Amino acid sequence: MTGQISLSGTAPKRYQNPNSLLKQANTVGIIGGASVLSTLIFLEKLVWWSSRDGEECIPFVVCSDPSITRVVPSHSFSSRNAEIESNVGLLIENLQCKMKFLEQSGARCLVMPCHVSHAWYDEISEGCMLPFFHVGDCVASELKEAKLKPLEAGSDVRIGMLASNSTLTAGFYQEKLQNQGFEVVLPDKATMDHILIPAIEAVSRRDMEGARNLLRVAIQILLMRAVNKVILASDELQGLLPYDEPLLKKCIDPMDALARSAVRWAKN
Repeated sequence: MTGQISLSGTAPKRYQNPNSLLKQANTVGIIGGASVLSTLIFLEKLVWWSSRDGEECIPFVVCSDPSITRVVPSHSFSSRNAEIESNVGLLIENLQCKMKFLEQSGARCLVMPCHVSHAWYDEISEGCMLPFFHVGDCVASELKEAKLKPLEAGSDVRIGMLASNSTLTAGFYQEKLQNQGFEVVLPDKATMDHILIPAIEAVSRRDMEGARNLLRVAIQILLMRAVNKVILASDELQGLLPYDEPLLKKCIDPMDALARSAVRWAKN
């Protein structure tokens, strides 16, 4: 049985192991992704969203194994799909081992702050009896709750996406959003080849101003296509724009939605 989002306050008894590292019924287990830095950034989000009102941070346990970068490169934006697909078996095995470790450590729900890993969410979560949050479900649910109105008469609410080729090809964000009635707008090949990928290449050269300007152009292109929000579904695209950037009000970081979902579950 695949783990699903649940607001239940307790985990199945089979996981209430007296020898667990943590024994709180609201412990969140975090399966680290290919980038250690991305895992740390997610932890910061989890701490912020759980303690920003002066409350104690929710309990959590993390399993981060840097060796996964030999299976999936941490900078996967321009990685060839074939390079990742050839290592899928090793990837799933690695993440399933982390899942089992976290179960045994006392986690009562699981999150996986890695975009590309969600392409194999069903295989990774197979046999998991804990609530296992899918980042696409979290994003789609929050957008649904926002009750957005179409920007063009006679159309559905449109949501834009900027992500790596691997994430776009996997299609799980598109599927989750379409299931909630949204129309998904993706960047065309010209935008990918001449704007997004050059933006990431600019980051690697430490040309941050050039990267920011290219990202602004990519967002504007989607906004011109009457999208309500733009999902920045790539770690490489996060942190490029300054906090006071007006365009950020139109953007969504899926990892914020994932963190908020875990916090809501833990506090229920």
